[in-house]
Amino acid sequence: MFETLKPQPADTILTLMAKYREDPRDTKIDLGVGVYKDATGLTPVMRAVKSAEYTLWEQQDSKSYVGLAGDPAFGDAMVKLVLADSVERNNVAAAATPGGTGAIRQAFELIQMARPEARVFVSNPTWPNHISMLKYLDMEMVPYSYFDDETRGVDFDGMMADLKGVKAGDVVLLHGCCHNPTGANLNPSQWDEVIAHLKSTGATPMIDIAYQGFGEGLEQDAMATRKVAAAMPETIIATSCSKNFGIYRERTGMLIVVSHDTSAKSLNQATLAYLNRQNFSFPPDHGARLVTMILNDDALRADWMAEVEGIRTSLLDLRGQLASELQRLSGSDRFGFLAEHRGMFSRLGATPEQVEKLRVDAGIYMVGDSRMNIAGLNAKSIPILAKAIIDAGI
Repeated sequence: MFETLKPQPADTILTLMAKYREDPRDTKIDLGVGVYKDATGLTPVMRAVKSAEYTLWEQQDSKSYVGLAGDPAFGDAMVKLVLADSVERNNVAAAATPGGTGAIRQAFELIQMARPEARVFVSNPTWPNHISMLKYLDMEMVPYSYFDDETRGVDFDGMMADLKGVKAGDVVLLHGCCHNPTGANLNPSQWDEVIAHLKSTGATPMIDIAYQGFGEGLEQDAMATRKVAAAMPETIIATSCSKNFGIYRERTGMLIVVSHDTSAKSLNQATLAYLNRQNFSFPPDHGARLVTMILNDDALRADWMAEVEGIRTSLLDLRGQLASELQRLSGSDRFGFLAEHRGMFSRLGATPEQVEKLRVDAGIYMVGDSRMNIAGLNAKSIPILAKAIIDAGI
C-alpha cells in the first residue's frame, strides 16, 4: 500500500537549518528557527521551571493518566492567565493539548465538526502551519490582507476591506499579539473596529496567542484577546506555553472555548475531551503540571514574571540596536519599523533573491519571506547583519 504515497513538501525551516549546520563560516547567523535564544545562543531552562521540576521530582508519586482534557487545575491557571476576569469561568471550556500547535489543530477540527461549511479567514501572511493544517483538513481558507510591504506595518484598510466578505458561520483567525511572521500588530482602536465588524457579521473569532509576555507585557499582550472574548458571543483561543515558559519540548498548550451561553459549557467541554480522545487520548502532563505549579505559587510566579519581562526587554533592546545601526549605515530611518514591531519576529520586507544573497554572501539564514527571529541576534552579530542588509540592497 505504501507505494501510493507521494513525497510531501520539505519543511522550509528544517531545510534552512540543515544548510545552516553545514555552513562552515564562524560568522554565520541563525535567524530562522522560531525559538528564544539568549545572548550566548542558548535556549535556557527558566529558573522557575527548574525549581518547579525539582519540587515535582521530590513530591510526585504517580505517572498515571490525568483526564482527557488534562488536569483541571492547569485549565483554571491558563484561563486565568489568558482571560483574567474578562469572562465568567463558567462560560469557558478548556482542554490541554500537545503544544500550541495541538491546540490549533484541535480548534480546526472543532470548527469542522460544528460547521463543516465554515470558511477560515487567515492573515496574509500568517504562520505557515496554519495554512498547512487547513489544507490537510480540506477546509476552505480565505486570505485577508495584513502586512504592508512598503511601510512594514499593518495594512488595516486592506484587512477591513477583505473582511467585508466574512459571513455568519465563518471563522476569522487572528494573532492575539506578536504577529508571526511580521511582528506588526493591531493597535487598540483597530481591535475595536475588528470586534465591531465581527459582531455585525456573526462570524466567530479564533485567536492564536503564542507569545504572551514577549510584546508589551503579560497583561498588555492579553488585552486584545480579553476584549474579543468579552464582546463576542463565542471565541476560540489557542494558547502555548512553549515560549513564555521556555518548555518547547514538553509540548504544553491549551484550547479554550468561550461561550456566553452558560448552558453551552458542558457540551463544549465534553466535545473538547472527545476530540482529545480521538487524536491522542490523554494530553501530556509534565509541562502542564510545571506551569500550574508556577502560576499557583506566589514566589515562583514572581520569579517567572521577572524572567519573562527580562526576555521582553532584551528583545526590545535588540530591535533598537539593529534599527539604530541600520539608520547609521543607511542614513535614513526606513528601518525604524524594526523598533516598532513586537515579539520575536520581524518581516524585513526583502525579496527571496535578497534573502538568498544574505545567506550566500554573509551566512545569514532567515526564511525566504524575510521573516527573521530577533532573538537570534546579539551585540556581536547586529553589526554583521546590518552591513549585510545594506550590501544586499534591501
